[in-house]
Amino acid sequence: MRTQHEEKYPEELVRRQLGDEDQQDIRWVDGPPAAFDPIVIVEPDPAWPAEYERERTKIADALGDLIVRIEHVGSTSVPGLPAKPIIDIDVQVPDSSKEAAYLPALNAAGYRHVLREPWWNGHRMLVRTGGGVNVHVFQAGTPEPLRHLLFRDWLRSHPDDRDLYAAAKRRLAVETVDDPDSYNLDKNAVIDDIYSRIFSVPPHEHPSWPAAGFTV
Repeated sequence: MRTQHEEKYPEELVRRQLGDEDQQDIRWVDGPPAAFDPIVIVEPDPAWPAEYERERTKIADALGDLIVRIEHVGSTSVPGLPAKPIIDIDVQVPDSSKEAAYLPALNAAGYRHVLREPWWNGHRMLVRTGGGVNVHVFQAGTPEPLRHLLFRDWLRSHPDDRDLYAAAKRRLAVETVDDPDSYNLDKNAVIDDIYSRIFSVPPHEHPSWPAAGFTV
């Protein structure tokens, strides 16, 4: 059994997982939007954590014991970080392929299913009616939810990287105004740069690292 100091990051956790072009086209439940709105980055809002808590309660009431873990992720989860005014919530369930176990309940709670990406950690995404909240359902134990937590907690405790990310987001929001769908793809360079520092630190030093370690 490895000690904390011998523990390594699984390659599946370190390596970014990307879908191919065909997958990007078929992931939309009802087809892609006719057009994407320009990206708007706003100053950090101290009300974001409370909004997350309200949504977390709704989701917990809807899904109950089906939830393995639920977390506030994305830029609105990092104090002091400018962001799109959208609350991102990761929900891990035992088997995300069993959509009948959770989609009807989430629909009834006011969320609409928009993306299905089984090749990417079993991901499904729903949006709140009226916007402002994205719910990401993942297969429990897959790498991406842990990557999100490592990134979130790193930015919370490393203001230089938080500010680097903020500057990139502001710049790319302007540069992609005519092609907003490219915004997330164009962020990959700065995200990968930050992850290189995250993965240079021993796993057990991260507050989000599982006490029992992580295997895929």
